Amino acid sequence: MATNKDKNLDASHLEFKPYKAKKGEEHMSPAQVEHFRSILMQWKEGLMDDVDRTVHHMQDEASNFPDPTDRASQEADFSLELRTRDRERKLVKKIDESISMLNAGDYGFCETCGIEIAMKRLEARPTATQCIDCKSLDEIREKQKI
Repeated sequence: MATNKDKNLDASHLEFKPYKAKKGEEHMSPAQVEHFRSILMQWKEGLMDDVDRTVHHMQDEASNFPDPTDRASQEADFSLELRTRDRERKLVKKIDESISMLNAGDYGFCETCGIEIAMKRLEARPTATQCIDCKSLDEIREKQKI
């Protein structure tokens, strides 16, 4: 079962109304750009809030337990929390890269083949840089290397 911390590593916990493109609307119109900017900023803010909570939690809970078992348990908890924060730090970097791509007008297009990335894919994975076909091919190639 996914914990609240795990959910922050994907966009499934974000609350937004799926974008309905108007007939004839071009891909990554100004309205779509703002839709995805809002999603990315909301996601980033949530992750940054978690970082602040972690710092405060670790400061508040840091104790020098006389019992080695208690101390080891606390260190294991802190280690797990820090690993999660490291993953989130990498995700924040990807979110920042996506925002930069939005600003440059490159967001929403596959970096491999240049075609439009489907809106539903971008809403499910706002940091996606490849269309589903190119991503699937990359994953097949990766499996073949192993």
